[in-house]
Order: sequence, then C-alpha cells, then structure tokens
Amino acid sequence: MLDIKYIKEKPDEVVERLAKKGKDAKEEIEAILKLDAKRRELLAEIESAKAEQNKTNKMIPALKKEGKDTTEVFAKMKELSAKTKENEEILKETETQLTSFMLGLPNLPDFDLLAGGKENNEPLRYFGEPRTFDFEPKNHVDICTDLGLIDYKRGAKLSGSGFWLYTGIGARLEWALLNYFIDTHTANGYDLMLVPHMLGYECGLTAGQFPKFKDDVYWLETAEDERRRFMLPTAETALVSLHRDEILTEEDLPKKYISYTPCFRREAGSYRADERGMVRGHQFNKVEMVQYTLPEKSDEAFDELVANAEGLVKGLGFHFRTVKLAAEDCSASMARTYDIEIHIPSMDGYKEVSSVSNARDYQARRGMMRVKRADGTIQYLHTLNGSGLATSRIFPAIVEQNQNADGSVNVPDVLRKYLGVDVIKK
Repeated sequence: MLDIKYIKEKPDEVVERLAKKGKDAKEEIEAILKLDAKRRELLAEIESAKAEQNKTNKMIPALKKEGKDTTEVFAKMKELSAKTKENEEILKETETQLTSFMLGLPNLPDFDLLAGGKENNEPLRYFGEPRTFDFEPKNHVDICTDLGLIDYKRGAKLSGSGFWLYTGIGARLEWALLNYFIDTHTANGYDLMLVPHMLGYECGLTAGQFPKFKDDVYWLETAEDERRRFMLPTAETALVSLHRDEILTEEDLPKKYISYTPCFRREAGSYRADERGMVRGHQFNKVEMVQYTLPEKSDEAFDELVANAEGLVKGLGFHFRTVKLAAEDCSASMARTYDIEIHIPSMDGYKEVSSVSNARDYQARRGMMRVKRADGTIQYLHTLNGSGLATSRIFPAIVEQNQNADGSVNVPDVLRKYLGVDVIKK
C-alpha cells in the first residue's frame, strides 16, 4: 500500500511514476484525495458533536437541580446523537471505499527504472559462455525421457497438462538441487522455515497479490463456517506475513528467512512450441529468500539477495545474465526487480530462474509491519524477496548444458555429494 501522505503531497508525481508501470491512475488518485478529505471532514464533525454531547451531559444534572425544563436539551441531544450515528455510517463507507482504492494501487517503481515492459529490460552483466556442441544436442524433454528422469505421460495422467512426475535418479537430482540451495543459504545466515502450503486471505493481501490477482491462485473448497484458504503460489506469500501486525526493534533486524515449498500457479502461461516439458507448469519446487530490514539498509539487502541468487547459478556452472527489469515488467507489489536468466540451448534464449525484488514499505503498510527505532519513533520496515532458486528451469538447463554425445549427462560438481554419481546414464 502506498503512503497516503505522499499521495497528498505529490499527487502528480505519483500519477507520473505509476504511468511508468503502464497504470493510468489519475482518476484513482483524484478519488483517493476526495475520499480522504471527506473522511477528515466527517471525523471532525463526529468529534465536535461528541464533545458537545459530553459538555451537555455534564450540564443536565445542574439544570435539573435548578428545576429548569430539560425537554429541549434532550431533544437536541437526540437530534445530535442521530446525526452522529448517520455520520459514523457514512464514515465507515467512506473508509471502506478509500481502503479499496488504496489496496488497488500498485507499488511505485524506483526512480531509476525505465518505463515500459520487457522491451526496455536492461541486461546488466553476463557470466560464462553459452555451451557449444560438436554433436547434435537433444532438448531436455527427450533427454529426461531417454534417461528416465521425468515421466511426462504419467504426470499428465495423474493431474492433467502442466504437471510432471520425477522418477528415480531424476527425483534424486531434483532433491539434490533443493539441498544445495538450502545448505548454501543457511551457511549465509538465513533461517530455514517450513511454512504451511495453505494460506488465509490476509497473506495474499499483505504480499500485494490480493485483491487484484486473487483468481490466479487455487482456492480450496471449504464449509461456510470454515476459514477460506488458498494454495501458496510462492513461499514469499507466507514469509512476508510472518511479522504481520508486529512491531520489531532495530536489534531484531534484519530478519533473513528461506523456505522450501512446492508452488502452485493457476495459470501456467501460454505455451510456445519450445516451452515443452517442465519450463512452465502448475506446480514446481522453489526455495525462496525473504528479508525484513531497516529502510536505510534496503538497497544493501537487495544487492545481497542478487549476489546470493547469482552465486547459486554460478555454482552450477551455468552461462547466465542478470537483467534489470523495466517498471512495467516488475510485479504490481515491487519497486524494483532483477531477473537472473539462464541459457537453455534448445530454446536459443534465456529463461528466468530467479527474480529478486524490493517491495520497499509497500507490503509492510499492507501488513502493519513496523520497527521501533532507537529514538522511540515507529516506522514501516522494508521487505525483499528472491528466488533461490526455482528448479523447473534449472533442471532442463542442467541436462541440456551438460549432455554428452552418448546421451549421458554430467552432474554439476556441487550436486555430486548429494547425488552420489558423477554422470547420469542409461
């Protein structure tokens, strides 16, 4: 949620910055300003009326003692009470409308972000060189099928398109990746959290995914008197609510968390001919990083998260690039995002395996997550997140970049201690 004070002080700037995200917010900002003015006017009227009621209530015993007629006073009090009640109902509706508008606004992009979408994304750096082959390379679907790593047909039989089944050494390779990610993060000082996979609405609201994107998740059927839950689309949705409605101290921060979860996405995206197999799906595995930090440490934390994600990809020996996203390509709740994209030979291009984002105080305002400073003042903290990493594109890249002419696949050095083999072959 944006800062209402900032909106009131610089409405034109807010409109201009949101336009960089492709959002025409002029009418919404005007509505917010009008509703906020109306809210403050109603509050003043209600407070004034209550003050007069209190003053009159104190006078009534004295009037009665003097034998004066209080009929007119009581009539006025009744009229004042009715008006106050009416104003309170109007205030409640006004605040509901104001909150709805505020929750519907995306986060402001950082000033240095370019406007527009993917066409304005900026590659910042490259690592390594693309793999070249002296034989005709296979795509990951054929490699995984030939080596018995993935059973696509039975995965679809169990759950339909957009699902797959890890089998045998393939399941062990997937688990090796997750162990590599977790061990690296915990060595870097992150606390491992195993969060529920079913979450309440407030988690999606705090993360900034609801109300706008509430139909993009899988909702569970529940009884009328049962709390409604959805399957988490990413562990971030859970981790950024850990300190919802809490006030931390400076000494508590930074909080550094990771969590492994399967991720459930209702829309797996539109498939291109080269996006077969597990590049897009309704369920995939991911280790997520989240930080809670002081506002002045926010940029430093962002750089750390980017370095952590890059380090994991470097450890696997991949050729990759780090890309700074243009404003419109950042998600609604994020102020800035860098993507780490790996090269998958059969696609002749790059695919994102990690998005590292800074929400600034946007999620903290939605979830009332604050920090008490050393001087006693209380302010909103900052939240950040990053994939560390998702496996559904790492796995295809491993088998394609490390394939041999005989159909076998070399196991990256960092995974061999988990897998127990150097080469996967028939």
